[in-house]
Amino acid sequence: MPIQTIRAQRLYRQIADQLLVLIRQGEFPPGTLLPPERDLAQQLGVSRASVREALIALEVVGQVEVRVGHGVLVLERDEEVGSSVMSAARRQEEWGLDPEFASEIELDLDQEIPPFSLLQARRYLEPETAALAAVNASDDDLAAMRAAYARNVEDNRHGGRNQAGDRLLHIRIAEASGNAAYAMTIKHLLGHQYGKMFRRLQELFMETDMPRQSQDDHERILTAIESHDPDAARRAMEVHMDHVLRVFFDA
Repeated sequence: MPIQTIRAQRLYRQIADQLLVLIRQGEFPPGTLLPPERDLAQQLGVSRASVREALIALEVVGQVEVRVGHGVLVLERDEEVGSSVMSAARRQEEWGLDPEFASEIELDLDQEIPPFSLLQARRYLEPETAALAAVNASDDDLAAMRAAYARNVEDNRHGGRNQAGDRLLHIRIAEASGNAAYAMTIKHLLGHQYGKMFRRLQELFMETDMPRQSQDDHERILTAIESHDPDAARRAMEVHMDHVLRVFFDA
């Protein structure tokens, strides 16, 4: 079967689009069954969870019918689906806030998160993103992380306190994790410029050599990820985040 191994973010989208192409090319004609999840996962080099998500995405846009215990039936072609499962899904229904919670959830994505809350959340999230990146990062992901690290080094060389390269590196690691929820969360937490509270905290408590120490931490994290060692990557990120918390809140 002409199936290509997949190594990238948002795997289910790429799996779904690849299966869609094969269906369009007649590899799996309408009325036939797709290979079992286990076989697809093995041939694609991904988890069964990613395959299952892809099959559900194909069903959502009307290209297949998932019959639990009986297989996945290919349906007649729907011209509106086109060549991208996600574009077709977006045309059908947006993923928006549940109206049931519209008056219950206060959601201001531009409101500054207090520094300790921000760092505490990162302390629990980012060791796992680093571990997953060590397992899932592609060559392109590794190159993107190295480029962000180079920006981090350049920022430190010129005394930059916005730490854009630092934050970008953490975002690239989250993207390389292969988990879209982790990536979206870290992008939200770090994609904003540091707010007034965080900047004042830096002015008062940041050690003069902290940027250099963080840079050294980043090098160790990257080395572990590039070595595809999830335990070492997790531990290196834990040490780094503990260092940052200690400087700002245990001094």
